[in-house]
Amino acid sequence: MEKILIVGCKKAMDDVCIGCSRCMVGFNRREGEFKRYAAHDAELIGLLNCGDCPGATIVTRLAQVKLWNQPMQEKVTRIHIGPCIIDHCPYKETLINKIKAKAGVEVVEGAHPYKPENIFA
Repeated sequence: MEKILIVGCKKAMDDVCIGCSRCMVGFNRREGEFKRYAAHDAELIGLLNCGDCPGATIVTRLAQVKLWNQPMQEKVTRIHIGPCIIDHCPYKETLINKIKAKAGVEVVEGAHPYKPENIFA
């Protein structure tokens, strides 16, 4: 079974996308980049923010996820990078490269497909 961790932008997760419901709904519906799990068992194991700009603490934060999940024998098998990083982060290349270098699992650039063109529509 796949155990999915979503990494998003701290600022967006705290101030814009409260609760990160779009990522969770996308996962539950298997839409966007989550469609790859449509025919497979997969669970969302967590939502993690980058630690704030410029993402200097992401490796430490990933290590904490691993440490805190060990007693439950839960292990992340794939990481998805949220659209809040993919579409808006000026540090995304550095951040994604750090995650890919240290995570030890596949890193998917993308999550949900719900990107409104007009916030007031």
